[in-house]
Amino acid sequence: MGFDLGSIEDYVSSHLRLFIVSVAGLLFLLGIIAVSVFFIAVRGAEQTMVPDVRGKELTEALLELQVKELFPRLQLRYSQTPRDKGLILEQEPNPGTIVKAGRRIRLVVSQGVVMNRVENFIGRNVDDVRIDLLTIYTSSGGVPILTMSEPLIYEFSSQMPGVILAQKPEPGAEISGPMNIEFVVSRGRENIRVNVPNLVGLDISEALELTGSSGINFQFNIRDAREGERGETVVAQVPAANSFISINNVVNITVTRPDRLAESEVSGLFSYTIPQNPYPLAVRLDTIRPTGERINLLAANYGGGEFTAPYKLPAGSVLVLTMMNRELYRETVH
Repeated sequence: MGFDLGSIEDYVSSHLRLFIVSVAGLLFLLGIIAVSVFFIAVRGAEQTMVPDVRGKELTEALLELQVKELFPRLQLRYSQTPRDKGLILEQEPNPGTIVKAGRRIRLVVSQGVVMNRVENFIGRNVDDVRIDLLTIYTSSGGVPILTMSEPLIYEFSSQMPGVILAQKPEPGAEISGPMNIEFVVSRGRENIRVNVPNLVGLDISEALELTGSSGINFQFNIRDAREGERGETVVAQVPAANSFISINNVVNITVTRPDRLAESEVSGLFSYTIPQNPYPLAVRLDTIRPTGERINLLAANYGGGEFTAPYKLPAGSVLVLTMMNRELYRETVH
């Protein structure tokens, strides 16, 4: 039985054509995919709106740009006021512009001012100025340009306590390098007199609130209730109610212990000696309960000395004493 040579050639030819067509089709498909990928890349990422970060701290601005998938290009520039230091002065593109994600946004960041003159601090609170000198009035290398001379000079005046009355060097003096600045600070009016409120008969929470708001200098004492007296109540005060006394005089307040305590409760008298200040400063006594809840027990302006306050709290609570938002002391009650 012989082979038909012509049939074999036709068979090979047809399969060769099929192979060529298949390869051509595959190349065509790969070309379409490549073109699609190219145009997707050219079109870029999703579009986003440029946020308004002008006037914001640099760290806050960077976080906002990160959320929008935008990248910063920073430029530093001096500004007209030292309080601008670290804030965004300008941005490009403008807020509200629609751009592609991944776009770089030019941010102009304030370096503060070129410190060549002493600012006028008269009339400002000395505690605010102290913070400014530590933050704003510091060179890029961390060297303080102006340092407050200690101790401060205090004088009685009609100005509120803590207000700067005079300074040396005077406002406008040239700054040639790091220098000290002296302040005369108001102690407040001399011989200020306050009216002693009527505390007798109030429960402890009411007495603490009224004591803090009345401006008196106070000292709490605690004892057991006697016949006819209620627990957790003010039973005596010296001087008596409606007396006019100097703000430096102490009002002694006697309260009674609770009649009964729950199994998980404790009571006592908190005491901590605060250094004497030239004038009363804002003091707070808070409690952090075992649940994590924070509650204020007493807030008052206090000049210094033994700071006392009665308490009844769940065991394990923490008492936290702060002055001008700075923690002085804490203790756990058991």
